[in-house]
Amino acid sequence: MDENITRDYENFEMEDSGETTGGSVADIEPLLDSRVLRAIREMGFEKLSPIQEQAIPAMLAGEDIIGQAQTGTGKTAAFGIPAIQKCDPGLRKLQTLILCPTRELAIQAAEELRKLAKYMHGIKVLPVYGGQDIGKQIAGLRGVQIIVGTPGRVMDHMRRHTIKLDDVNMVVLDEADEMLNMGFREDMETILGQIPNEHQTTLFSATMPKPILEITGRFQQNARMIRVAAKELTIPLVSQKFYRLKNQDKDAACIRLLEYYQPKLCLIFCNTKKKVDELSGVLKQAGFQAEGLHGDLAQHQRDVVMGHFRNGSTNILIATDVAARGIDVDDVEAVINYDIPQDIEYYVHRIGRTGRAGRTGRSFTFVSGREIFKIREIEKVCRTTVEEKKLPGASKVLKAKADKYLNQAWECHEHEDMELMKRFLQRKMDEAGCDALELAAAMLKYQVGDKGEEIQADDFAPRRFGAKGGRADGRDGRGRRGDDRGGRGRGDRERSGRRSDDRGSHSRDHKDSRRFGRGREKRSGL
Repeated sequence: MDENITRDYENFEMEDSGETTGGSVADIEPLLDSRVLRAIREMGFEKLSPIQEQAIPAMLAGEDIIGQAQTGTGKTAAFGIPAIQKCDPGLRKLQTLILCPTRELAIQAAEELRKLAKYMHGIKVLPVYGGQDIGKQIAGLRGVQIIVGTPGRVMDHMRRHTIKLDDVNMVVLDEADEMLNMGFREDMETILGQIPNEHQTTLFSATMPKPILEITGRFQQNARMIRVAAKELTIPLVSQKFYRLKNQDKDAACIRLLEYYQPKLCLIFCNTKKKVDELSGVLKQAGFQAEGLHGDLAQHQRDVVMGHFRNGSTNILIATDVAARGIDVDDVEAVINYDIPQDIEYYVHRIGRTGRAGRTGRSFTFVSGREIFKIREIEKVCRTTVEEKKLPGASKVLKAKADKYLNQAWECHEHEDMELMKRFLQRKMDEAGCDALELAAAMLKYQVGDKGEEIQADDFAPRRFGAKGGRADGRDGRGRRGDDRGGRGRGDRERSGRRSDDRGSHSRDHKDSRRFGRGREKRSGL
């Protein structure tokens, strides 16, 4: 690292952390296209996070940005709003390239950008990542102005000449430190080196190791450094538990928790609209008063659903994160994370909808396989503990249901005239030749049903240090991350030894793309 970059790095570390509470969207209204502003309002944004408040005006002014901010601080909108606004809908060529470390983040960021571009007619956003059919991906690339992709698959398209960078005027590196950890540095440098024209380069990273600053020193010009202090994401008065489950057992587990804890009001969060609809159907069929809430519902439908939830005629609301914005109901007793959110801030927003007004609340999160690492990240960032628990057994659930029914029956006995019912029961006992206990037991069984089947926990276990070089924290023996972030360590290798689609289709293709990259970089003088 040369002396100038070292000095910049040291200054960056010593700068005031720029702690702000964020501003209002109204503060940047004069800078925004009315169509972008309309989409922002529709998405429910009213306040800006600190990174958005500082980055959006700078990016709209054309400056290169180095932004240090933790996951869950609104970075996607921070670069997405300028990317959408600076895009020319009339030019049906790639203009903005956004690189993300994992396919999940690429998909999530692309979805957010599409919402921001809702009224900017003619702007096409496409996520590009490994594991997706390359032929369909190539067909979808026609006329795309904004690509959100993983480095390996972007390199693959560059080699095939299906992604051309001639008209790119903005590049964004999202979670650059994670791409570095996953072995994508060479890909990042190769891609940046292939952009022939003058362009704006923006980099966001939770940490700022020197290799990141080396990249910025090569590919950015007079970059503005924005550092947002890591905020404490706290969750008071909420009991947090998680359950290891196989994906196919989540529906049954959801029913079990609802039957056991019997919350008066419960919010269930899913990551997709499709799952909201599916789970709503499952719970209704199981006898629950449940309704779904997501962006495909008309405003009138959403108002009806929320009205039912607020007045208690529906006691279970299943929603996506975006649809749940604006839900303000104080009496929610439990929140179930059917899916773990990609964004830690969403986790805090979700479970913060219970435990309000001095009340305690419960949150339950379903975890499958390597999602355990997301729980550990939540604990670290939020400085909290999410306790692992076993699902209540079938016998406990049956007892809880029986207790509920018996308590309701006894409450009715204390407040209602029972003489007519007693005569009915006496007549039935005489006819059947049974006693009162036998008849009561039959009625209880008819009401609560049989004991259900046990639900087995997911048996995924992270490798311990020394087991084929693995460690319990998700890093391999050389300190690199495994697939807890969607990757497979350096080179994103599959178990077979070949590189996966996020690093090119095959090892030979990958080498070809390397030769292609180095050759072009040499000609460009970088």
